[in-house]
Amino acid sequence: MAGHPHQNQAIVTTGKPLAEARAALILIHGRGATAESILTLADELDQPDFAYLAPQAAGYTWYPYSFLSPMPQNEPGITSGIAVVKALVEQIVSDGIPYQQIMIGGFSQGACLALEFVARHARRYGGVLGYSGGLIGPNDTPRDYPGSLDDTPIFLGCSDVDAHIPKARVELTADVLGKLGGQVFMRLYPGMDHTINQDEIKAGREMMTSVLKAIG
Repeated sequence: MAGHPHQNQAIVTTGKPLAEARAALILIHGRGATAESILTLADELDQPDFAYLAPQAAGYTWYPYSFLSPMPQNEPGITSGIAVVKALVEQIVSDGIPYQQIMIGGFSQGACLALEFVARHARRYGGVLGYSGGLIGPNDTPRDYPGSLDDTPIFLGCSDVDAHIPKARVELTADVLGKLGGQVFMRLYPGMDHTINQDEIKAGREMMTSVLKAIG
């Protein structure tokens, strides 16, 4: 479908079924990757009470150009990808897991999509994991997002010399999401490659533990 290329793609799952899970984590893959590949994080995060859900992008790519390119160049991919995440969140809620027990995360292009989604659909989520990503669009993109993240914990981790994600964009993202009401934790790792390190995994695991503790 030209206007919605990511509609009707697979949603790959692991962990507990939604009917049995206490919380859910949506994981969004990067450019050229697969839903199955991002779900390998589930083993490392090691939270068996979670349902893990990963949408697949059409053609393995959410949008064709750099996330810093003018928005129209990356449409309809951005809008379609955000619609997929929104529908997935709504499905999880309809299956009995409330928003504050839903986490959203991703790596690289997937992190950019996850962060743009939560900015455009601000509310209290269980948490957000932005591994090597930032808000989408050129530097002059308006960031007057409505709503409030209402103290949603947000982790932003990235190399300080990432070839794809400028340090300044991670810092801007932290500032924008903080002003939207998020509790932002940003870590820039000196000289790191474009990857996810064990400290970032640990931060994700701790955030997930906090979601479970809040349930009681």
